[in-house]
Amino acid sequence: MLHAVILAGGGGSRLWPLSRPHLPKQFLSLLGDRSLLQETVLRMDGLVPPERIVIVTNSDQEPLVHSHLLQIPGFAVDRVRIVTEPARRNTAAAIGLAALHLQDSDPDALMLVLPADHWINQRRKFVALVQHSLGWAEQGELVTFGILPTRPETGYGYIQRGEPCAKLPHWSEAYRVGRFVEKPPLVTAQHYLSSGAYYWNAGIFLWQTTRILQEIEAFLPSLASGLQEIRHSVASHDAAALAPVYARLESVSIDTGVLEKSSEIVVVPADMGWSDLGEWTAIHRLSPQDKRGNAVRGQAVLQDSDNSFIYSSHRPIAGVGLKDLVVVETDGAVLVSSRERVQEIKLIGEQLPFPQAKPLYPAPPMERPWGTYTILEEGPGYKVKRLAILPGAAISLQFHHYRNEHWVVVQGTARVTKGTEEIVLQTNESTYVSQGTVHRLANPGPDLLEVIEVQTGSYLGEDDIVRLTPSN
Repeated sequence: MLHAVILAGGGGSRLWPLSRPHLPKQFLSLLGDRSLLQETVLRMDGLVPPERIVIVTNSDQEPLVHSHLLQIPGFAVDRVRIVTEPARRNTAAAIGLAALHLQDSDPDALMLVLPADHWINQRRKFVALVQHSLGWAEQGELVTFGILPTRPETGYGYIQRGEPCAKLPHWSEAYRVGRFVEKPPLVTAQHYLSSGAYYWNAGIFLWQTTRILQEIEAFLPSLASGLQEIRHSVASHDAAALAPVYARLESVSIDTGVLEKSSEIVVVPADMGWSDLGEWTAIHRLSPQDKRGNAVRGQAVLQDSDNSFIYSSHRPIAGVGLKDLVVVETDGAVLVSSRERVQEIKLIGEQLPFPQAKPLYPAPPMERPWGTYTILEEGPGYKVKRLAILPGAAISLQFHHYRNEHWVVVQGTARVTKGTEEIVLQTNESTYVSQGTVHRLANPGPDLLEVIEVQTGSYLGEDDIVRLTPSN
């Protein structure tokens, strides 16, 4: 039976300053109104039902994943399996972990593995291609999908096409893989394009769980040993036993660790409007453009400008005489880059913010299933947040070891649980929650609830939350 495994733990650092560690690319709406994660999940319609979707993420991003799934109208969120990695160990470990979860309920499972942050604008072609490739996976092949290149791209990996594979009727066209090539220089990429024998590596794979685990055992024995050690923990849902072992697993990509060494891999040519949206010129290329090649998102006015991409999140941008530029404005940082050097943006993001007492820019709202929180100010021994709680939603029942909290309602009605006490607060009313007190904040009303939270204490990290029940 086919299952979809969506890898949703990446960082997307080449799309700085919009994509940052706390809000990476898969949670952004870059082309249209839906986030890339939402688009990826909806793309599974016609392939697998929600109960056969597995999303692999990390503990920091799990609340974001859940929040974005809740925002899909009519989607059965409770039927999707979210697998949380105790630590980030790259794609080979993530895929191995997902395979263990699938084998626990379906020993003969087929895995369609795909990133959560790619763009495919021809969904029907994608669905048909996967369906027609199932035969290759069922007979034990490792299937990778190679994108037909349209330009000499230096930011993608490539797959060389080998000998054609004999196929049955209605099976997709497939070839043995000659070799994998990492991001080539421009001259080499031009040669690959003109030869017609190379494809872009989309990072989308299809195989049996048993086969990929066998290949991991053959080429990554240390990782395989670790996966075998956590198999029982996965089956018993013992997160405490899984975490220390998983943290020691080898960190390597599935491409480098397995696929580049395996002789059992085939490439299926794919023409489905794919892009990894890995840098700003890719967003520019796929966005509507004016007669002079300019693309604008948000509030911007351009005069006498050519081939430029302008992204405004909050403030209007005026551009005069721009040529081949990328300009991105967010709530706390601005990027200006030539189109030719967007691959270097990742290096800039790694250097910022500079070490200093206060953040270089304010943090954007952090999404949670119940709404959002925004850090307004923080310093030694205190932190100020704005909580926005959706109608009918509530934070988890919880307590803290090290901090106290003061809540002031600025909009809406709040129902507050403190120990055995329950009170209702209206606008301009407040309450105090001391450390160690079990508490909960809920919005019983029809309108958004906004609360200013002032934290004081010796430690104010997000991991000082002991949850007794989940949020809703």
